Amino acid sequence: MADFTKIFALIPEVKKPDEKKLAFNVKLKWTLIVLISFFILANISLFGLSNNALERFQYLAIILGTDFGSIISLGIGPIVMASIILQLLTGAGIININTNTVEGKKLFQGIQKLLVFFFIIFEACVYVLMKGLEAMPGYSWLVILQLILGGIAIYYMNELCEKWGFGSGVSIFIAAGASWHLFTQAFQFVNTQGRNCLLDFSGTACSGKVLVLIQSIINKYPVEFASALGALLSTVVIFLLVVWAQSLKVEIPLSFGRIRGYGIKWPLNFFYASVIPVILTAALVANIQLFGGLLENWVGHPTFLGHFSNGQAVSGFAFWLGHTNLLELIIRGGFLPRYLIQGITHIIFYVGLATLFSVFWVKTSGMGAKEQAQKISASGLQISGFRQDVRVLESVLDRYIMPLTVMGGAAIGLLAATTDLLGALSSGTAILLVIMIMYQLYQKIAEQHMTDMNPAMRKFISNN
Repeated sequence: MADFTKIFALIPEVKKPDEKKLAFNVKLKWTLIVLISFFILANISLFGLSNNALERFQYLAIILGTDFGSIISLGIGPIVMASIILQLLTGAGIININTNTVEGKKLFQGIQKLLVFFFIIFEACVYVLMKGLEAMPGYSWLVILQLILGGIAIYYMNELCEKWGFGSGVSIFIAAGASWHLFTQAFQFVNTQGRNCLLDFSGTACSGKVLVLIQSIINKYPVEFASALGALLSTVVIFLLVVWAQSLKVEIPLSFGRIRGYGIKWPLNFFYASVIPVILTAALVANIQLFGGLLENWVGHPTFLGHFSNGQAVSGFAFWLGHTNLLELIIRGGFLPRYLIQGITHIIFYVGLATLFSVFWVKTSGMGAKEQAQKISASGLQISGFRQDVRVLESVLDRYIMPLTVMGGAAIGLLAATTDLLGALSSGTAILLVIMIMYQLYQKIAEQHMTDMNPAMRKFISNN
């Protein structure tokens, strides 16, 4: 333990603010700085990189919050993988860490940092040496060094956003990348051949679905019209469904023990673990597909992970975990029973892993019934009709928190997997993530604004 503590002390970290609650303008400033820095780094290409077929990484880039071929090609991959590994080891009892104590939390966070740095170095070497990102002759280690520096930059930008900005940097990176991809998929006017369809609207095929829809109406292409319309409608339906699901919550009536007649409602969202379970699940699937493709390139033949063509698995384990646009196949007449089976296995995998990660996240992030009961009690609140006792609060909250954790995790996994199969403007998982992340970011900004405007509310929330 002592040795670990000494190692952790050597790792640089972003200093926490002295204030318990930062002002709205301060959080907004640092969030924008992190976001602008992310887009700048995403446009800095790796020096020494040879010609690569980077389009095969397009789906992975959205999930991992990155732009392959840039200095931040690793994206949030190392951070997410470290979190997954540590949660699995903790949940399985292989590593026994009591995260309810200050020492336990420091140990958990320290081990997580070491794992993040390990995966940054490991993934950088794997990408280059296994020719996922192929370097020019003699430049391999220079490309690896650039990837490591970019991975470290992403890690500290995430930490900066968590301590000084709004929410998690991981979520913001995913939302930024997915939003940009969603916009380009809708309004991209430069096609894959590099031709501008707006200069020759009737003769040059467009890439953006909105432009394809207009073009197909003008040129009377029924199949292209149905495909573009299906993608747009799927996106709208997914958007409305996710916004509605976000509003589902259980509200527990609370009252101040010393002030009669005044009470509030403590909300427990249906998606209690937020988007974290589906981020971890999608990142795990993305990494399996990525390493499967890299392993096939390295050994020169397909492995148990599958055979890959243009970055997509066409057989093997990665294929059955992946998904295919079923709506597009039905419209174009290419539907086969194997794709239906793949869709079922994709749903089962997403639901199971999202539920598992949801439970692990709640247990290791201080969102359990015991921690919430202590927060409520510290605020001077009690559940209406019950005596003011932490044990009573914990027993009542336990009736709701764990069922919400399980049901919310399963529901968000089902929603993510189903939207993947509908084939909207972007990956269904990416759309789900960007909607939920932006919705939650809006809630945090609104809450921050409310606390800045109302001193009494600031005092209450500062205890939570």
